[in-house]
Amino acid sequence: MSSQTDVQVQRIRAIGLTVTNCNRSLDFYTQALAFELVSEITLEGQDYSDLEGVPGAKIRIVTLRLGDELIELMEYLNIQGKPIPSDSQSNDLWFQHLAIVVSDMDRAYAHLRSFPIEAISVAPQTIPPGNEASGGVRAFKFKDPDGHDLELISFPPDKGQDKWHQNSHRLFLGIDHSAIAISNTEQSLHFYRDLLGMQIDSRSLNWRATQSRLDNLPGAEVKITGLRPVQDGMGIELLDYIVPGKGRTIPSDWKSCDIAHMQIELVVNNLEQLVDKLRCNGVQFVSSRIVQFSDRSFPYRHGCLVKDPDGHAILLIVNNTNSV
Repeated sequence: MSSQTDVQVQRIRAIGLTVTNCNRSLDFYTQALAFELVSEITLEGQDYSDLEGVPGAKIRIVTLRLGDELIELMEYLNIQGKPIPSDSQSNDLWFQHLAIVVSDMDRAYAHLRSFPIEAISVAPQTIPPGNEASGGVRAFKFKDPDGHDLELISFPPDKGQDKWHQNSHRLFLGIDHSAIAISNTEQSLHFYRDLLGMQIDSRSLNWRATQSRLDNLPGAEVKITGLRPVQDGMGIELLDYIVPGKGRTIPSDWKSCDIAHMQIELVVNNLEQLVDKLRCNGVQFVSSRIVQFSDRSFPYRHGCLVKDPDGHAILLIVNNTNSV
């Protein structure tokens, strides 16, 4: 196997979410969560269809920024995707959330409640001090208008990245990580650490009443492994539920146009070499090839969509030098 220094993820560029209606989602993310509009593009043709594995796709992509982090709202204009199952739970293996950092949890929660959200958590929860990795962290989970899972999170002075503690008058600060439900920690670490070169940033076991109220899962007990790319920034959290155990697997017929689809865009330093490495290790590919985009206004030059061991979508990209 190649060493981690030759092929690795440099950073997470953005998180993409397939949405039913870009205008509705744009209103929600800008008004309820203070994201700012960066750009908008509509794509059709063979290249993007090959990238996402959806023939004949015409797709509107709206890019939003919060602090240093980006999300992309992706609306398939000519294809109606399947909705997210209404009975989804945090231990279902399609679960994936964005952790949005706030400077004041009580104010952020009060602001958010003025919008028609679906709450997952009973109310903001504080991780008990006995949890060395997460003690004092406050969190609240909820859903966006399409049912995508989101989390507000605030860090005590001794937790979280330094940038979350800089003097800021803003209430909503940025995205700390995307958390994904997984079936097996070691299996996922083989993919994210050994193959992609990400680094373990933290480990914790969250349980008891606080986690149950946060996830709305009775008796919830979850092993959490935090990963960061070499250039730091936004990370990935692996959620391995011990109690109540693993939920439902991602259906094999779900596609990029279905609303549950979220893709983590990973900037890599050598895409061809990494693709060869992943093929040798039996990784599942969604893209039929490494797709090259000639339009310099597009945010990346090359891309290839793969799935992690549980079916979460990972978009491997080489950035344009002049892009965000």
